[in-house]
Amino acid sequence: MVFAGLAVAASPGAVAADAPHLKKQGTVTQLIVDGKPMLILGGELGNSTASDLKYLNTHWGTFKTIGLNTVIAPVEWDQIEPTEGVYDFAPLEGLVQQAEANNMKVVLLWFGAWKNSMSSYAPPYIKHDYKTYAKAQDNKGVPQDILSPYDPDTLKANQRAFGALMAHLKTFDKNHTVVMVQVENEIGMLPVVRDYSPQAQAAFEGNVPKSLIDYLQKNKSSLHPYVRAVWADKGYKTAGTWSEVFGDSIEAQEIFQAWGFSVFANELTKAGKAAYDLPMYVNGALNRPDQKPGQYPSAGPIPHVFDIWKAGGPDIDLIGLDAYFPNYVYWADQFKRPDNPVFVPEANRAGRTDAGGNAFYTLGELEGIGFAPFHIETLPNPSTHALTDAFRVLHQIAPIILAHQGRGTIRGFRAPLSYEGVLDEKPRIFDLSGYTLTVSMVDSRTPKETQDIAAHGGLIIQTGKDEFLAAGRGVIIRFADAVKSGYRVGIEQIVEGEFADGKWVGGRWLNGDESGQGRYLRLPPEKFGIQKIKLYRYK
Repeated sequence: MVFAGLAVAASPGAVAADAPHLKKQGTVTQLIVDGKPMLILGGELGNSTASDLKYLNTHWGTFKTIGLNTVIAPVEWDQIEPTEGVYDFAPLEGLVQQAEANNMKVVLLWFGAWKNSMSSYAPPYIKHDYKTYAKAQDNKGVPQDILSPYDPDTLKANQRAFGALMAHLKTFDKNHTVVMVQVENEIGMLPVVRDYSPQAQAAFEGNVPKSLIDYLQKNKSSLHPYVRAVWADKGYKTAGTWSEVFGDSIEAQEIFQAWGFSVFANELTKAGKAAYDLPMYVNGALNRPDQKPGQYPSAGPIPHVFDIWKAGGPDIDLIGLDAYFPNYVYWADQFKRPDNPVFVPEANRAGRTDAGGNAFYTLGELEGIGFAPFHIETLPNPSTHALTDAFRVLHQIAPIILAHQGRGTIRGFRAPLSYEGVLDEKPRIFDLSGYTLTVSMVDSRTPKETQDIAAHGGLIIQTGKDEFLAAGRGVIIRFADAVKSGYRVGIEQIVEGEFADGKWVGGRWLNGDESGQGRYLRLPPEKFGIQKIKLYRYK
């Protein structure tokens, strides 16, 4: 369906007022859809899958088998606006219609000015008119196939197209099939630390905006060491040009570039929300150890420059994690901040056996909004894959997870890996509701060489006085008294089971060999499961 000019503007009252939105619960933020909190158990499509609706339509059976409730799908600027000012929303409408027909929600990815740093999805009129829509340049003045965030013409064109997309979505998506929107994709500068185009140079030679200085001063005690060190080197200056306030180091230049990207993304977000106020986020490509900015996509929304992105992008609701390295726990932990709900839209490629454990950790320990592996349509053997098994259990306990997030009554666990793939097998030890829990991801009753320990993980929720629900795989949990009352802790009862239509259906009672005669709770490594446990104290 093709629209020209302003014909796409949304009419007042086109949809119900209660559109998807974010809401605080206790210490966390949750996604609210149709008036209720929602956990995204999702999968992100390959970059090109949704560009052909016939091709996309062949995959919904797989998505249902896996147990997805959400697909994360791109919409491309060059498809939406093939000619300047003329919009074709057929790809968007077809995606929404197919998802709705299959009872799934959608998170849209706007492949606009940037996708994985490059500008490959910009429409032809942008690509060809490089005099109007400036390219970023390296430090030798060589233009890159990357649009400059310092070019106001590029911003205006992107705002116009993104605003038209969101306005049309508001009128078309009456059932709130789309629940979130990603603004751009893995923004970052390559192959150098920052943009050296004439417009970028003019900005670098200008003064640091007061809003950034105000943010840094307000949050001085909690700034990331990367940012704090650069600012401290200049004596925490509060006025002046970028080089006067931060210096000319490679780190200082990355801070400058992060500010340019974040302000651009924030202005784009504002334009989108003005048309249709949905939750909007950005994501970033992580850096490998010992890489310098420009070797990785410099200045994207990644942890060491979060502070700059939070200062420059106050209208952006959250920063999502794209996790393609083995050390998932190390990175995921850094995305949980009081000002940043955890959402993992790209949890490595589909098919990895550790995805289930990472999902439990994300939704339990990090109290996240959702979890989604990438290229989900390629998941091998979807009916028997461990991710399908994990989502089967997470669907059952999602209402309980949502009820307890932000209340201090839920924890998650898994065995961390280093970047080099070395597994940390030490038990996790923490206190929960008056008990000290020692959680091992090595199953002592199964030959170690047969275990995929990196795939183990789970969560535990206090559901009542001395009562807990545990779910996961390959986990052994021991309980002790945390309040030093002189009492010992025993297990009154363990029951395995499942939830059917939201109601608990108990199965075997596990007070015998399965729990070491009441010494621990064991979630076997063969598959994900659910158990309820009741404790008691004695002297």
